[in-house]
Formats: sequence, structure tokens, C-alpha cells
Amino acid sequence: MTVSPGGGGLPGPYGSGGGGANLADILERVLDKGIVIAGDIKINLLDIELLTIKLRLIVASIDKAKEMGIDWWEDDPALSSGARRAELSRENAELRQRLAELEERDALEPAEAETKAKAGTRARTKASEETRERRER
Repeated sequence: MTVSPGGGGLPGPYGSGGGGANLADILERVLDKGIVIAGDIKINLLDIELLTIKLRLIVASIDKAKEMGIDWWEDDPALSSGARRAELSRENAELRQRLAELEERDALEPAEAETKAKAGTRARTKASEETRERRER
């Protein structure tokens, strides 16, 4: 069996035709323009809503996402080293502040304890003297 150039043989692979687009072209168009896929899944039992899941998917290039005002990955410490450094700096400042407060409190406590101990010693001494005076009478 021979196949004539203009006639009916088996078709070639997808996209091998003259006007077809290949995967790279489709991907470039999607990333350039962006695509949004949205959907809701609801699970009801006897007209009682048990579960609702809202799905939103945006496929776009980073530049296109920024044009749309989407830049959440820049502030996510798991995805951005700058955000991770900022979070560590903030945590470090909080820990330094807590440490300073604890050190200050510990510095005050011995002085307060010493003052209380002296007051207690004075009170015990006074009570001992009063007891001795009573015995002597």
C-alpha cells in the first residue's frame, strides 16, 4: 500500500500540522497572559451542607502575577530568603528584649531579697529582745 502525498494515510503526530501549536507555545501564552481555574466542591447529606471546598488556581509568570498584585511568596519565610532573614531578625530582637527584662528582674530580686532579709533579721532581733525583756521582768 502506498500513501499519496495529498491523500488519506495515517495522520502525523499532534501539532505536526502546519497551523498547530506545540507545547512550548501554549505554555508561553499561558504564562504571558495567565489563566485562572476556579471551582467549588460541596458535599451535602439530606440538604445539610457537610463540607465546602473552594479551589482557586492561577497559572501565570511571576511578572504577570506581580502585575495582578499577587506577591505572597515574597513575604513567606519558607519561600523567600529575605523574608526568612526578616523573621529571624524580628525573633532575635524579641528574644533580646525578653532576656534584658529577665536580667533586669533578676538584678532587682537579689536587692529586694536582701532588703527583706535584713527586715526579717531586724524583726527577729526585736522579737528576741522583747522576749528576753519579758523573762527578765
